[in-house]
Parts: sequence; C-alpha cells; structure tokens
Amino acid sequence: MTQTYASLLWGPLTRFGLRFAVAAAAADQAVKLWVLYGLDMPVRGSLRLTPFLDLVLVWNTGISYGWFQQTGEAGQWALVGVKVIAIALLWIWLARAPSRLVAASLALIIGGALGNAADRIAWGAVVDFILFHITTPSFTFRWYVFNLADVAIVAGVVGLLYDSFRGSGAAKAP
Repeated sequence: MTQTYASLLWGPLTRFGLRFAVAAAAADQAVKLWVLYGLDMPVRGSLRLTPFLDLVLVWNTGISYGWFQQTGEAGQWALVGVKVIAIALLWIWLARAPSRLVAASLALIIGGALGNAADRIAWGAVVDFILFHITTPSFTFRWYVFNLADVAIVAGVVGLLYDSFRGSGAAKAP
C-alpha cells in the first residue's frame, strides 16, 4: 500500500519537474520583491519601460483577469485552498508524466501557482505588475496586468497543448 501512495506522488520525472517548479516560484518571488522594494513601486505607481510595456503595481484580490475579487480574509483563504487542491492534482499528474516536456509544463504551472499562492498568503493579494499596451491615434489596446507566475502558467499550458497536438497523447491528465 505504501508503494501505491509513493507512486501516486513520485514518478521518474518528478525530480526533474520539481526543479522547474522551484525555479519558477523562486524567480517569480524574487522579481516581485524587486518590484516592490527595489523599484519601490508602491510609491512610484508606474514606470514606463518602452512605448508598449509599463510596470504598474496592481494588487489582485481575485483570480485570473481579476475575476471573483475577494476583499475578506475568508475569501482569500478559500482561493488559497483552491490553489492547494489544484497544485496537488497537478503534482499527481506530474508523477505520471510520460515525457520531459509534460513534466516541465506541469511544473511551470505548479511553480506559477505556488508563486501566486505565496503572494496571497503574505499580502492577501497577488502582486501583478506587467502591462502590455498598444496606443495609436485610432486604437488603444491594454492587456490585463500580470506577473512572472502568470507567464510560467501560460508557458506550461502552451507546452501541454503542444504535446497534445504532437500526436503522442502524452499530456492526458490522470
């Protein structure tokens, strides 16, 4: 029975994936600390980097795209709970990953989720700060404000989609 539980949580590519998850979460947290304390974005407010890229501090108390905003402590902890369940399920999938691409992709999603969960625990909201935008005399487009954890999650999803379209069928969830 113990071996069954162990195989549920640890597979041949889990250690490989764990490196990606830790790297994604650590990079996310390091960049957020730099934005908050190195660049002093809470005081500065925003910083134009290029004509299409700004750093703008946003405290996201909801989920993706700012949906389901939670201002109370119970709502914030409920979102942390949902993340913990998602991470656990993704970890089980990672333990069964049939390829390095699938393992790395799942690990990036896990690392991104861990980075955003750490924000929610530490500050009660996720630190978002990257804003892409296009402004012309006749057109304005502003993407939602996001962070490095979100980039890791999207990269992981793209990796899983690529693997599924490759025809190997390897990205099937348990």
